[in-house]
Amino acid sequence: MVSIPAIRSKQLFIGGQWVDPLSGKSFATVNPATEETIAELASGDAHDIDRAVTAARKAFEGPWSKMAASERSKLLWKIADLLEKKIDEFALLETLDAGKPISESKAVDMAECLSVLRFYAGLPQTISGSTLPSQGPAFVYTLREPLGVVGAITPWNFPLLLSIWKIAPALAAGNTVVHKPASLTPLTALKFAEICQEAGLPEGVLNVVTGPGSTAGQALVTHPGVDKIAFTGETSTGKSIARDAAETLKKLSLELGGKSPNIVFADADLDAAARGAVNGIFYNAGEVCCAGSRLLVEESVHDALLEKIQGRLKKFTVGDPLDPKTRMGPLISKDHLEKVEGYVRSGTQEGAKLVCGGARPGLPKGWFFTPTMFSGVAPTMKIAREEIFGPVLAAIPFKDGPDAVAKGNDTIYGLSAAVWTRDVKKAHQVARALRAGTVWVNTYNMFDATAPFGGYKQSGFGRELGREALDLYTQLKTVWVDLS
Repeated sequence: MVSIPAIRSKQLFIGGQWVDPLSGKSFATVNPATEETIAELASGDAHDIDRAVTAARKAFEGPWSKMAASERSKLLWKIADLLEKKIDEFALLETLDAGKPISESKAVDMAECLSVLRFYAGLPQTISGSTLPSQGPAFVYTLREPLGVVGAITPWNFPLLLSIWKIAPALAAGNTVVHKPASLTPLTALKFAEICQEAGLPEGVLNVVTGPGSTAGQALVTHPGVDKIAFTGETSTGKSIARDAAETLKKLSLELGGKSPNIVFADADLDAAARGAVNGIFYNAGEVCCAGSRLLVEESVHDALLEKIQGRLKKFTVGDPLDPKTRMGPLISKDHLEKVEGYVRSGTQEGAKLVCGGARPGLPKGWFFTPTMFSGVAPTMKIAREEIFGPVLAAIPFKDGPDAVAKGNDTIYGLSAAVWTRDVKKAHQVARALRAGTVWVNTYNMFDATAPFGGYKQSGFGRELGREALDLYTQLKTVWVDLS
C-alpha cells in the first residue's frame, strides 16, 4: 500500500487561507491505474471564484505589484527550493493522480518545474521600458507594467508543469493569480499552494479554486475582475473561452490542440527516427498536445521504419506507473479510454491497417491501452485529421519534400512538427515551410525554460516559456513629458 502525501482535502486556497467552499460540495479525484478514489476535494463554484478574484485584486492593488522586483525574485527562488526538497512527494502525487510513470513524474516533470521557476525567478529585475526619440521638446518613455489579476486554467496531462508555465511568469511580472486546475488532476496544485504559503508569498497573490470547468472555470472566464485568462486545453474549449472572454475584452493566451507531423526522410538515421517516433507519440500515453501523431515517411523507407518501431514496441512496458520500469501508464479516465477506442474502430472502418496494439492489455484494473500504430493511412481519414490525445500513431507515406510539407501542413492545427534528415539544407528548408510554432530537427519533445512554445492556426496564440512569455503578463504604458 502506497502512503499518500498529506493533502488539504475539501478546502480551497483563497486569500492566503484554507477555506471551505461556500456550497459545501465535494468531488472525488481517482487513480486511473487502480480506479480507486484518492481523495475528496472541494468543489468550488462562481461564489468561490468571486472570493478568490476579490482576494487577488486586493493583493495586486496592495503591496504585491509595488514590491521590489528583487523581492519577487527571492520568493520565486524560495518556492523552487521548497519544491525541490519535496520533489518525491510531488512526483508521487502526480503519478497517483495522472497515471504517468513515476520515472517521468520525477526526472522530467518535476525537474522542468524547478527549471521554469528558477528561470523566471531571474527575470523580474530585467523587466523594463525604454526612452524614445520624439519630434518636439518632450521626454517620452515607456513603462512595462503587470496586467493585474490573471486567471490560469490548466489541463490534466501535465498538471503541475503547465500550471507553473503560467504561474511563474505571471508572478515574476507582478500579477496575482487565481488558478483553476483540471478536476481530474488537482492534487499537485493544492500541494503547490502549500509551499507558496510556506515560502511567505503574500496573502491573495496565488489562489487555488478546484471544481468543474462548467462552474468554476466558466466563472473565472466571465468575471469582470479578471484581466487575463491563460488557458491550456483542447481547441473547442479554447474557442468557447475566447467567445466568453470577449464580453469583457480580457487578454487571452491559448495553448490548444495539435495533430503534429513527424516527417522522416529516406536519408535519416532510421534507428534514431524510430526512437523519436516512439517518444513522440507514446510518451505520457500520447496525452500530449504536441504529440507526433502523424508519422509521415518517405515511401522508400516506409516499411523499414515501421518495422523498427514495432521492434521497439515489443519491449515497451505498459502497466503500474509506480514501477520504475514502466514506460506507459493508463489513460486519464474511462471516458477518455473509450474515446480512444472509438478512434481505433474508425481507423479500421476507414481502411487503415492496424499494425499493432488497438486493444486494452488485459490488466485487472485501470484504464490502460496498448501502444497502437496504423499504416496505410490516408490524409482524409479521421485518425489523420482529429486530435486523438492517446497512444495512436498514424503512418502516412509521402513522395518527396514538397509532398511532405503539403501533407504536414494539411491540418487545422499548427502546434509542432519534426523533421528527420541528414541533409542540413533540407532540414532548414522544411522547418521554414512547416506552419507550426515549434519544429524539432532529428529529435522530438525537447523543451527548455528559455525556448518559447505555442501554436499557429487553431493551436492557439501567445507564447509560453522564454522571455517572450512575459509579454503575455505585462502591458506597455507610454509617458510624455512636455519640456517646452
